[in-house]
Amino acid sequence: MKKIIVLITILCTFSGMSQKKVLNPKFETMLDTLLAHNVKEILPLEIKNKNDILFLDAREKKEYTTSHIKDALWIGFTSFNAKKLKDINKNKKIVVYCTVGYRSEIITQKLTSAGFTNVLNLYGGIFEWAHNNLPIVNKKGITTEIHTYNKVWSQWLDTGIKKY
Repeated sequence: MKKIIVLITILCTFSGMSQKKVLNPKFETMLDTLLAHNVKEILPLEIKNKNDILFLDAREKKEYTTSHIKDALWIGFTSFNAKKLKDINKNKKIVVYCTVGYRSEIITQKLTSAGFTNVLNLYGGIFEWAHNNLPIVNKKGITTEIHTYNKVWSQWLDTGIKKY
């Protein structure tokens, strides 16, 4: 009987440890090679109430200006400084994103090191957000333009108008 209980416990534990799944398997393979997965991650469709989340855009200003997640605060990557967020509650739910999740993973680590307790990296970045047909905006409103960082990274965007 003890063996059965142990087996059930192990199976339940592993069933709760599902891998992230994105819409494009080749994109997912690339992400799993690129990302360290050393921070908490969230898929776009796992986000239930966007109003309770502070989105932080860890791309460069030109990328953010082209388009971003609605109400996202631009924090940049090369110019990032956690001190700029001194007025943000350190327990606030924060989702950091970039193009595919690499830069935002690094910024997520920096925020965690700075004492923020509820920070998640958007797995697949703005590309996966767009792949799931979630709204992307610029100063004029909803847009389909997405800054892809460069021509090489453009191959991973399956929807929208690619800008770089």
